[in-house]
Amino acid sequence: MKKIALLLTAAFLMSAVAPVYAQMTAEQKNQCLLESKNCANEVNSIGQKIKKLQKEIKKGKKVYSEEDLKKLNAKLKEAESLLNSMTEGGQ
Repeated sequence: MKKIALLLTAAFLMSAVAPVYAQMTAEQKNQCLLESKNCANEVNSIGQKIKKLQKEIKKGKKVYSEEDLKKLNAKLKEAESLLNSMTEGGQ
């Protein structure tokens, strides 16, 4: 019974957060990815952040300027470094 209540609560909370991200403009999404600004209630694990950055980098120059791609790559390296330091015990 507790398990079902927990699952329903989790599903409700997830449904409340999803529309907020969907309502973000393209500019706000870019700011969130590039500058970590205007990320209205978006919470990602480090792994999710890495996957999202890799996906955006793959779009390349069709979508992003050279400067933006450099920022995305820097963010990716930062996230990968953080993940490595966490998994290797800070060594």
